[in-house]
Amino acid sequence: MSIRLKFLLSYAAMLVVPLLLLIITAMLMTVVYQGDVQSLKSIYESKFERLEEHETSNLIKHTFMQNTDLLTDTVFLNDLSADLLKKNTSLYIRSENTVLYASDDLLLKQGLTDNFPGFKQAGSHYEPFQQKYNNEWYQIAQFDLLSNDLGPVSIFLVSKIDPLVYSLRTFFPILSQSTVVVLLLTHILLTTYMSRTIIRPLLELRKAAKRVTEGDLNFQVKISGKDELGQLGMAFEEMRSKLQQSILVQQQYETNRKELITNISHDLKTPITAIKGYVDGILEGVADSPEKNEKYMRTIAAKAGEMDHLIDELFLYSKLDMQKLPFSFESVPILPFLNDWVEELKLDLEKQKVDLHIAMNGEEAARVSVDRDSFKRVLGNIIQNSLKYMDKPERRITIHTWIEAQNFTLAIGDNGPGIPPEAAEHIFERFYRAEQSRNTNTGGSGLGLAIAKQIITEHGGAIYADTKEGEGTVIRIVLPIEEGGAGE
Repeated sequence: MSIRLKFLLSYAAMLVVPLLLLIITAMLMTVVYQGDVQSLKSIYESKFERLEEHETSNLIKHTFMQNTDLLTDTVFLNDLSADLLKKNTSLYIRSENTVLYASDDLLLKQGLTDNFPGFKQAGSHYEPFQQKYNNEWYQIAQFDLLSNDLGPVSIFLVSKIDPLVYSLRTFFPILSQSTVVVLLLTHILLTTYMSRTIIRPLLELRKAAKRVTEGDLNFQVKISGKDELGQLGMAFEEMRSKLQQSILVQQQYETNRKELITNISHDLKTPITAIKGYVDGILEGVADSPEKNEKYMRTIAAKAGEMDHLIDELFLYSKLDMQKLPFSFESVPILPFLNDWVEELKLDLEKQKVDLHIAMNGEEAARVSVDRDSFKRVLGNIIQNSLKYMDKPERRITIHTWIEAQNFTLAIGDNGPGIPPEAAEHIFERFYRAEQSRNTNTGGSGLGLAIAKQIITEHGGAIYADTKEGEGTVIRIVLPIEEGGAGE
């Protein structure tokens, strides 16, 4: 439910709920005081007129009190009664226990006059009182006077009360109090509801925003719901989470940058230091023979070559890391491609007296999308990495391929020293070397496998290392096979 709809419903509830409760309260009080609600129907069906109090006083003072003989004048009393009935008022005259006159409608209402009070004091006009008869209310005005012939006489003017007026007069104090209570309760309930659904989430968001501005992101915004505030809370939480992740990534980048600078400085400083040493030896005349001079020059050239190779690999890795190295992918039958590469590899390995064991499994028609040059660079980096660490008299490299679940797997293994378990999961990180001395005689720059991973990732594949310390290492490359080009 949207906030706009919540506000509209709350405003409507502020009007409708008190109105309904007041109507129900009025009906309940009507039942309590009158027995049912049928009498309310007369509000719309009849119009009531009632003799005003000043007219009643004038009637008694200027008529009966000045001429008591009219109390027994039937013709006059009938005319007066007819006039009074037009204003819903009936005339009733009683002398002690004798009824001198009663309007026709009172004769039909047996029992209404039975409880009228007796004579009290001559010349007195008492406050009108109310009396209920058959679920109807009547207002009765009493006047007492003395007649020489009739003795103490009581005149009663009986008026039927308008139900609406009576209800208002009777129920107004209760209704006014009920109105105040209902309005207060409705306001409290709606305010509490709106506070929980709107104000509290806003306060939570303000608190969260303040913590973010202070740099504190180690918290969670817990605002739920399907309205605008719930969506805002989820968006804020997603923003906080991504901001926190970006800061962590930035911190990791900063750490990597520092490590990168340190590693580059170390790897470049070593050959530069050697070059400077040999150059100084030549300049100072240490190389005092043609043979020694040639040896120094060859060493300088080798060290310069190492620096050039390191810079090339660093440049390549940077382009891969920034995804600025263009790839030229093509659909290649992978087994013939690898067979050609293996033929070239055999010649190099024979020169270095390394045994090559091949087990190519899979269909000749299996095709994989690769960039030929980049993929050959990956294979070359893996082979060179294996050759640098081999420490056994009989050096061996194995190449094994197979197809499984629409993926082509190439496994290149060696019988080298293997990799310690704590270092195995880091060998694809840039500048990481299990041999921490960073001696170029026992390893490379630390970028070969990192470059291999970047290239394989760009090919949509994955690269893993299985190693057993003392037995050797197997590098597995998994590439997806193109549709229609896979076999079992």
